[in-house]
Amino acid sequence: MPLPVGQKAPDFMLPSTSGRDFSLYQAMKGKPCILYFYPKDFSMGCTNEACSFRDTFEVFLELKIALYGISRDSIQSHERFKKTLGLPFDLLSDDGGKVCALYQTQLPFVPQFTKRTTYLLDKDQNVMAVYENIFSSRRHIKAMVEEVTKTVRM
Repeated sequence: MPLPVGQKAPDFMLPSTSGRDFSLYQAMKGKPCILYFYPKDFSMGCTNEACSFRDTFEVFLELKIALYGISRDSIQSHERFKKTLGLPFDLLSDDGGKVCALYQTQLPFVPQFTKRTTYLLDKDQNVMAVYENIFSSRRHIKAMVEEVTKTVRM
C-alpha cells in the first residue's frame, strides 16, 4: 500500500540526471512536487508514462510544481532515457531500492520490482494525493493533472 494522504513524505537523497544529488527536503523546501515511481527505463509502459508527463509538463510548470521520475535504473540509463525522450524534468536513480522501500512502491514478494506509483506532495512535503496502478501509465498523468487543477481552484 502506498503512503497515505496527509503523511509527511520521507526525506531522501539520490543521484539526479542534473548531475547533482537531489535531497527532497532541501530542494523542495516550500515548494510542491510530483514524485513518480516507475519500473524500468525504455519499457513500453514507462516510456508511455514519461512521454505523457513530458507532453503535459507545461501544466505543472505553470503551477510551479516540480516533477521527478524515480526508478531503480542506473543514472547512466536515466541519462539515455531522458535524452532519447527529450524529457524536460530530472530522473533520480534509486539503484539500491531504498527510496522505493520508503515510499512503499515495491511488490511484497518481488522487492526488486517497482510499482507504478505517483505522489503529489505539498510545499511541506506532505502527501496530498497518490495514484497507484501498475498497468495504466497514462492514468497517472490524468490523475495528477486533475489533482493539481482541483488544488489550484481551492
